Amino acid sequence: MYIENMDQKKFKILIGIAYSIILVYFLYELLSRVSFEDITSYSFVQSYQDKLESFKSKNIFALIIIFIIFANIWVLMLGFGTPIAIISGFIFGKWAGTLLAALSLSTGSLMLYFLAKYFFYNFLKEKYYNKFIFLNKLFINNELIVMIIFRFVGLVPFFLANLIPVIFNIKPFNYFFGTILGILPSVFIFVSLGSGFSSAMYSHDSYPSIIELIKIPEIYLPIIGFFIIVVLSYFLRKKFFKIKQ
Repeated sequence: MYIENMDQKKFKILIGIAYSIILVYFLYELLSRVSFEDITSYSFVQSYQDKLESFKSKNIFALIIIFIIFANIWVLMLGFGTPIAIISGFIFGKWAGTLLAALSLSTGSLMLYFLAKYFFYNFLKEKYYNKFIFLNKLFINNELIVMIIFRFVGLVPFFLANLIPVIFNIKPFNYFFGTILGILPSVFIFVSLGSGFSSAMYSHDSYPSIIELIKIPEIYLPIIGFFIIVVLSYFLRKKFFKIKQ
């Protein structure tokens, strides 16, 4: 037990250091190259979007690899899935963006599952087992189906949903494909929203107002889809899941 706790502490320190280094480097690169005036300049943002499109057309495979690596690191750092989906839609469009975001988030989640199972199993079980004990019987009956529903309803925040199944020793196959299928609808919605923002950048000469954005089909349709998913999630949550307070 003592050795295991030491491993957990070392791993937490390592993750914290890695996260800090990545964050500081990112901020340094951003602030050294871009000023506040640049960020608030619509023409500047459009020019960078043009550069991104040019880079994508010439280096699509490199951009895909960079995105997948970034998304996996993001998930391992306990990041939320929504920003990845929006960025994916903004860069790759609706369909390719959905495929890349769903796959990247799922592979990152699976890596986090293995890491958490090795380093934090006892900690997670002690902290969350009693609260989510009702999931044990559900997972025993049908791991894959329950995993899909568990992911779809958003019972807990994304990073925590990556960790809870560790407690119940879900098979990696069911965890991975349950994650892909479960998050696919919401990923598609947010990817579509990111793609809509990208389209809006080319159809306006200045930053559009919220009213102007909402009038764009590529924006309001994903928003409608989001509310539909929220309603469906609410009823599925009431039917299948009940968290112990």
